[in-house]
Formats: sequence, C-alpha cells, structure tokens
Amino acid sequence: MKKWLLIVSGVAGGLLLFIGLLILGVSLLMKDDGSFGTGRVVGVVEVKGIILDSQETIRQLRECDKNDRVKAVVLRIDSPGGVVGPSQEIHEEVKKLAAKKKVVVSMGSLAASGGYYIAAPATLIYANPGTITGSIGVILKLSNLQELMEKVGVKSITIKTGKFKDIGSTTRPMTEEDRALLQGVIESSYGQFVRAVAQGRKLPEAQVRLLADGRIFTGEQALALKLVDRLGNLPDALAEAGRLAGITGEPLQFKPKKEKKLLDMLVEETATQIGGMARRQGFSMSYELGTFGGGE
Repeated sequence: MKKWLLIVSGVAGGLLLFIGLLILGVSLLMKDDGSFGTGRVVGVVEVKGIILDSQETIRQLRECDKNDRVKAVVLRIDSPGGVVGPSQEIHEEVKKLAAKKKVVVSMGSLAASGGYYIAAPATLIYANPGTITGSIGVILKLSNLQELMEKVGVKSITIKTGKFKDIGSTTRPMTEEDRALLQGVIESSYGQFVRAVAQGRKLPEAQVRLLADGRIFTGEQALALKLVDRLGNLPDALAEAGRLAGITGEPLQFKPKKEKKLLDMLVEETATQIGGMARRQGFSMSYELGTFGGGE
C-alpha cells in the first residue's frame, strides 16, 4: 500500500512540477497584454480628440520604444489638432522613435492641423480616401466684449507693468502695435509648422508653403500632394508596419495601457465641453494662441 502511495505521490509531484514549469515558460514568452514575445509584435498608440496634453501619448510611445519585442509602431490619429506645445512635444517624440523603429501613421476620419503635425515625421503615412487632413496653419481668435460690458454697466479696471501685458484683452480695443506683435508670434509658430512638415515629408519648404494656407484636403488629395504616402485603413497600416519590420505573417499587437487618472479625465472633459460651448456661441477662449487651426 505504501508503495502505491509513493508511486501516486511521485506521479502527482512530477505532474505539478511539469505544470509549474509550463506556466513559467508561457509567462516568460508572453507580454503584459497576453501576446507571445516572438519578435512579431507591432505597437499601437492612439491619439484621439483635441490635443490638450502630450504626456500620456509620449509615455506610450516610449513604452513601445523600450519594449524589445515591439519591432514597429502604428500611430492611429483621429484628431482635429490642438495646442501648439503638446503637438510639438508629440511630434518630437514620434521623430525620435522613427529614428529607431518604423513608425506608420494610420489616419482615421480626421487628422488635421496639430493632428497632421504629429504625423509628419513618421516613416509612412496611411490615410483613408475620405480622411480630412491638412489645415496647416496657426490661428489666434480673440473676442472684444467692451461694448457689451458698457451696455450692462460693467467697467473693467486693469493695472499692468507694461503696455503689452494685457494684450488680447476682451475689455479694450486692439491697437495696431498689439496686432503687429501678435502677428509676429503667429508667423513664428507658422514657420515652425511649415519647417516640421517639410523636414518630415522631405519636401521643399516653398512647396509646403503653397499648401499651408489653412486649407483642408481629403486623403486622396493629400496623396497626390505627397502629404501622405498611401491610401488604406488601420489593418493596412498594421500589415505594412509588420512588413517594414521584417515580420512574416500577421503581426501581434501591443497596446500600452493607459494611465489616465480620474482628475485628468475630468479636466480633459471639462476643457472639451468649454471649447464646444465657445465655438457654438461664436467666440473662443481668450488665450487660444497655442491652437493649430482646423477642426473647428
């Protein structure tokens, strides 16, 4: 009897050891998102909505960069643009990543203005035939409420350290000096946008300037103008990213987990709602200098 118990115990122990080794082997082969780390992985990073902040997108791009299993990255863009600073920060991160790994952009229904800005340095850009893109330019919209305030009996008092400190104020007329100063800032931002597109798309700057008057294009038009490389959808971009990375067969996908906190989501939603209300009422936030035109 004892002999059979020893045999059964030995078999059970061996089976448990085998299962444990099998689980360990599988866990070593698998990534955090459950796909096998066989060198057939393409990272997928999504940029959706107005670009108000860059940190989450940058974090995801860097995660794809550091992950040795990720051989290429698809950047899915569905955005009307956004604030200058964050758009430029994402642009620079895409540029850095494209110098190490192939980055293929997949444009959704809309990738205009800042949405196009972040796509420009990619290895390859896909757009749908009907994707709305382009809108290369910068816009600053200001409102003057002086007459309205006078009608309701409200007076504004401003104390400032210099004549330009309240530039863009809603409570006083804009002077010619104000206009000239703001135009200079706008032209500087515009020049940065044009240079970024020219460098990213390997086009002459003069050629880009001919297209950079704020106009929008369909994906089909953008292809003819060399603003995008191919027409196709997200699966096409994924397949091409795999091919460029030397992956045979259908690539596996790695999507970095989002780390948005509740406060971040509330702030973003509030900003989006305020922006929508402002556009519906025909005016914008008083400091919209950092907005690449488009997507209004």
